[in-house]
Amino acid sequence: SIPATPVKDQHRSGTCWSFASVSFIESELLRTGKGIHDLSEMFFVRQAYLAKAVKYVRMHGTINFAGGGLTHDVFDIWKRDGLVPESAYDGLRTGDSLPVHGELNAVLSGYIEQVVKNPNRQLTPVWKEGFEGILDAYLGAVPDRFVHEGVTYTPRSFSDALGLDPAEYVMIGSFTHHPFYEDFIIEIPDNWSWGSIKNLPLAEMMSVMEHALKNGYSVCWDADVGEKGFDWKRGIALIPSEEIEDLSGLERARWDELSESEREALFYDFSSPRKEKAITQELRQQGFDNYRTTDDHLMHITGLARDQQGNRFFQVKNSWGTGNHIYKGYMYASDAYVRAKTIFIVVHRDAVPRSIAEKLGL
Repeated sequence: SIPATPVKDQHRSGTCWSFASVSFIESELLRTGKGIHDLSEMFFVRQAYLAKAVKYVRMHGTINFAGGGLTHDVFDIWKRDGLVPESAYDGLRTGDSLPVHGELNAVLSGYIEQVVKNPNRQLTPVWKEGFEGILDAYLGAVPDRFVHEGVTYTPRSFSDALGLDPAEYVMIGSFTHHPFYEDFIIEIPDNWSWGSIKNLPLAEMMSVMEHALKNGYSVCWDADVGEKGFDWKRGIALIPSEEIEDLSGLERARWDELSESEREALFYDFSSPRKEKAITQELRQQGFDNYRTTDDHLMHITGLARDQQGNRFFQVKNSWGTGNHIYKGYMYASDAYVRAKTIFIVVHRDAVPRSIAEKLGL
């Protein structure tokens, strides 16, 4: 496994995009010899909410406005504003020990909807001040300066001191509705900032992931977790084969006698290795086109593993805490699941094999 910081808990907030991205950055700091750091997720959440509100108003309320986001948001804010340690900004102003954003999301949404309705027939110049007042009340004002390990920093100078360059990271997907080896804006609701990704054939995207993990680079992973094969309790994600003959030990006559619920239970019984569906580029694209594959959740891939039969799995660090979990906050996604359900990945540009990097112009 690639070194990673402890698993955190996003709790009752739609901020996986920040937790996964921050975990990825923390692993990059470990990889580059910068030591263990606990960076603030809520710094990015607060800054993104303001940028999201400005875009929403500019677009007259016609884009998505919610707590969700993408790695693009973290990297854009990192480039513009810098980084902040958790000790300087934890975003916990409400007395909760973990993020609880239901009321915050509702209040911000209600406020910005009224701004867009424009009841004065002309927007006032102070609506942003009011919006920031809500953010400051619930999350806290972002510090201009803070002391960390005896040194005074600004968010910008702290980022500079850590020595990573956000421009050295690339976002990669695999879709046939855009040309391969070109950039395109990924069409998913949480891409409010209209961030782009680089497009590769499926086999090459998988090669990037494997090459990265085998050479000490972790991977930030945006994926669909709405499939029944995504079993958090058991710590596994699979795309089981739907062929009757693949259910070993079950006679066809017996299968015909089962109810729908019994058949489903057999399909998703992961107590032993299962044969999985063969995922092609076409099948993957079909899932995206028909909404079977959606942008649900960002996580952090930190290694490769094999099951009893030698099948490859990706070790995934989640942000749902560690309590009463079989793998203490980690899970294992099969090769088939990753092929089918990846929206996009983020890696350091040096993690991309040279032959593929040349095709992408890196």
